[in-house]
Amino acid sequence: MPENLNQFQLVLFDFDGTIADTARDMINALNMLLHEYSMQKVKYEDLRAYVSNGTPALLKHGFNCSPEDEEFDVLRKEFLRIYEENLCVQTVLYPGTQSVLERCQKTGISWGIVTNKPEHLTRMIVHQLGVTDSVACIVGGDTLKYRKPRPEPVTYACDLAGIKPQNAVFVGDSWRDVDAGREAGLTTVGASYGYIPPDDDPNEWNADFIIDSIADVSKILWTK
Repeated sequence: MPENLNQFQLVLFDFDGTIADTARDMINALNMLLHEYSMQKVKYEDLRAYVSNGTPALLKHGFNCSPEDEEFDVLRKEFLRIYEENLCVQTVLYPGTQSVLERCQKTGISWGIVTNKPEHLTRMIVHQLGVTDSVACIVGGDTLKYRKPRPEPVTYACDLAGIKPQNAVFVGDSWRDVDAGREAGLTTVGASYGYIPPDDDPNEWNADFIIDSIADVSKILWTK
């Protein structure tokens, strides 16, 4: 960890459940797919906490289908097609995100995204949310051979931004983010406000910091 907080030069964010509230669009896409198969829709309230676990979690809840199952790849492709067609209908930045990103720009701190979401979908949403111009790097789940919790995507993001890991922070709403960031040598921040299942406890992720809103990132990046 840097000797003082002002040495941070890069902050990396997970995407879903960390800077963008994407749950409604993802669950709506799942329900459209369920409707196509004449299956019962899922409730937003029942599934929101699992959105950070990605498409496999959604298909598991909706279809009781796992990656090992023969029909998984077909369902996954159909889900992603529907989702891409309805990508940013109700998706929004979390309150306070814009202020944090603007302050990063003003103080010379770069920011980027490391997500397990497909890179092209992430870029499309970032563009529609209007923050494309300021992002230093976007690394998706299909950008490299490995995904989080492996550290390679985080290390690669640091390389793209031209910042050493010891001068960077990684913020995410999952143990995968914390594990990946820690293994890559970054200071880690657990986002307790994200999509966290009821049997998961951010305090057990061994993050360097836990925050209750994205605005709290300011307390880590900038001293008063």
